Amino acid sequence: MGRLGRLPTIRRPGLVSLRTTFAVSFAAVTAAVTVLVGVLSYSAAARLVRVDQESVFDQVVQDVRNEVRRHRMTTEDFSSSAPGHDVVRPARTDVQVLGPDGTVVDPGRPGLPVTSADRAVAAAPDAGALAEHRDVDVGADVYRVATVALGQGRGAVQVAQEFSDTEDLLRALQQRTLTLMAAIVTAAGLVGWWLARRITRRLVVLTSAAEDVARTRQLDVQVPVTGYDEVGRLGRAFDRMLGRLAQSEEDQRRLVQDAGHELRTPLTSLRTNISLLRRIDELPPATREELVADLSQEARELTDLVNELVDLAAGQSDTEPPQRVDLADLAEDVAGLARRRTGREIVVRAAGDTGTAGRPGMLTRAISNLVENAAKFDPECTGPIEIDVTGPGLPRTGPRSGGDVPTGPVRIEVLDRGPGVADADLMRIFDRFYRAADARALPGSGLGLSIVREVALAHGGAPFAYRRTGGGSVIGFTVGGAPTAGVWAGGPG
Repeated sequence: MGRLGRLPTIRRPGLVSLRTTFAVSFAAVTAAVTVLVGVLSYSAAARLVRVDQESVFDQVVQDVRNEVRRHRMTTEDFSSSAPGHDVVRPARTDVQVLGPDGTVVDPGRPGLPVTSADRAVAAAPDAGALAEHRDVDVGADVYRVATVALGQGRGAVQVAQEFSDTEDLLRALQQRTLTLMAAIVTAAGLVGWWLARRITRRLVVLTSAAEDVARTRQLDVQVPVTGYDEVGRLGRAFDRMLGRLAQSEEDQRRLVQDAGHELRTPLTSLRTNISLLRRIDELPPATREELVADLSQEARELTDLVNELVDLAAGQSDTEPPQRVDLADLAEDVAGLARRRTGREIVVRAAGDTGTAGRPGMLTRAISNLVENAAKFDPECTGPIEIDVTGPGLPRTGPRSGGDVPTGPVRIEVLDRGPGVADADLMRIFDRFYRAADARALPGSGLGLSIVREVALAHGGAPFAYRRTGGGSVIGFTVGGAPTAGVWAGGPG
């Protein structure tokens, strides 16, 4: 924690913010879609207009050819001064009449150019002979011209339709489409920026909180994040993480303070006895033996204290993988080892399903601490030490039978016939370094039951202690079931 806390905050200049990235991405996607739709729409509309204009002109030319083939028509029939010329002349077209020699008899408005092909058609013997010209420039405009023969060398009629106005219309449509696309892209960018600002606002709050924690190393920061979406969940998870880190830091600090306080006593005693070693030659033999015995005892107590501190710290961040364990089997192993060490009678009783998921090393350490505690507080061996392991009242279908193990709490109790625990101490015996008044003269560090508490909480259970009927104590813990955050004291009910 300390090493990581001293690392400087690295800021990389030139990095684009998430808000800008989101806005630009939103605008880019909108621009791509808008351009694609605009191009496709314009292309389809332009093609439709051009095809429609050409089909209309082709139909007009075909009508004129049909008309001159069915009726013997002369140039006067198409003259603009002839009566009924509006019926003969096609609508929405420019008509120019050519004489037999290809000269203009009745000019169009505007006048159309006459080529050699047009003059040849005017002298053609077959009515309906055709000569077509595309993209004919007439002044500033572009026309499509078709020359239709009247037959038998009587001349021809030229029909023209302007296409430049259609192209002008399509260019205007193109400009309006581009303008509309630019407006849509601009609006998309603004909307994307607003939307990104709205979405990332809470992320900015989280970022500021994280930067404040990294800069000040203060973990008690309240993260003001609301909502039930992913950002809200992230904020609440970040808030819980800070709470856990703050609690861990507080536990670490308290452990160091308590350990320092407890280490002072044996270290002071060792320093005093070591100073006496300078005058060991002046001491009588009995005093020398007593001094060496005291040094040996203090060294053992100091070693036990350090070992338990290491176990306690390791238990808070244990990396032993959980696995299926049978607590009755673990209790048998602990009882066998304790019998060899103490020579005491230890009885193990198991009932129900005692299999559960847990870390064998931690659970073995917890049960061993309970047995050692019972032996220490009953030095007169007034009765056997009893270990009761009780699981759910279901048929055993665990590792011994190969079936599934039903879930539920497993209860481990260690019963002794010692002096018992005072009612005032029942709620405190699991605190670190706490020792009851009548136990302060006995060896020990006050960490054994604290380790039991940590193991129980790590396995979703809780420690417990109560006075045993007829004298003695019952101290134990549960494993599995609903996680319990506290410690309780009371009878078996």
